[in-house]
Amino acid sequence: MDALDSIRQLYPPGERSNLDIQNIKGDASTRRYFRVKSPRGSAIACIDPAFCDATLGSYPFLIVHDLFACHDIRVPEVYETSGDTGVLLLEDCGNLMLQDEIPQLDADQLSARYRQIIDLLVRIQSIRPDEKTPESGIPFSLSFDEEKLMFEFDFFIEHALRGYFAERLDGRAIAELRGEFLAIARLLVLPEHFVLNHRDLHSRNIMLSGDEPVVIDFQDARLGLPQYDAVSLLRDSYVRLDLELVDELKRYHFDQLVRHNLTTMDEAEYFRLFDLMAFQRNVKAVGTFCYQTTVIGNRAFEPCIAPTLAYLREYIDARPELATAGRLLEPIIP
Repeated sequence: MDALDSIRQLYPPGERSNLDIQNIKGDASTRRYFRVKSPRGSAIACIDPAFCDATLGSYPFLIVHDLFACHDIRVPEVYETSGDTGVLLLEDCGNLMLQDEIPQLDADQLSARYRQIIDLLVRIQSIRPDEKTPESGIPFSLSFDEEKLMFEFDFFIEHALRGYFAERLDGRAIAELRGEFLAIARLLVLPEHFVLNHRDLHSRNIMLSGDEPVVIDFQDARLGLPQYDAVSLLRDSYVRLDLELVDELKRYHFDQLVRHNLTTMDEAEYFRLFDLMAFQRNVKAVGTFCYQTTVIGNRAFEPCIAPTLAYLREYIDARPELATAGRLLEPIIP
């Protein structure tokens, strides 16, 4: 059964011949997306190979979906699912991403929109496991521990330094840099400060349905520093915000964390860990973009490599812990 037939199977037999199914651009993953128009309206079909290998009680997308939904985090409604074919039929929340709206906003509107999304982020970061549904604990069993952070740094080494930027750094420099990455990762593993994170909360994963932000691509939610999602939002590879606004929004996020008793950090520590986390997150993103470009042959992400690397200089100049890594990365930072 091909992809289109798998989607048709989710509709009543009498409607299948009237479906208009169009492929739509997806993300940097193995999932494929289609917009399906039927006499009853429009929906989004997601074909995820990982769903075929999972049960309903172990499939992260549905677990996190239900967890977020029951805490009033707006996510697309799930209409139908088929684990046999790996297809989910989801609410169509339109085409407008946060990234698309930003050029239309003046300074006050932009600040208000980001504060609205930070309020939503803090609601995510306030969620705790539901004891009545044991599967809801799965995202809380995962974290940005040393193994995960080093996996992402190693992915960057493999696909950026040894792939896209091959020969800019020699083997000795890469080995020294990996040692610096390990030291940075260890500074970020602070379980006493961990909260639930969406894991990829950037401007392409926030849809705007009417005036309401809708969160998508949340299946990799896990524990980590509260700065992780704030970094994804404010040091975004797809949108560069004015530094004055970034500082205003960092303070707003910190104030909301304190107000909701979600952190015991002081502001200086919050800002320091924000920069270290941003360094790791942006390096990770560059590894993904280089992999998509050189291995998958998807050049759509190549324009994001230089702007994301350019962020690093700000953190390197601000934090002595990053000085050696910054010196080693100098051949690739624009």
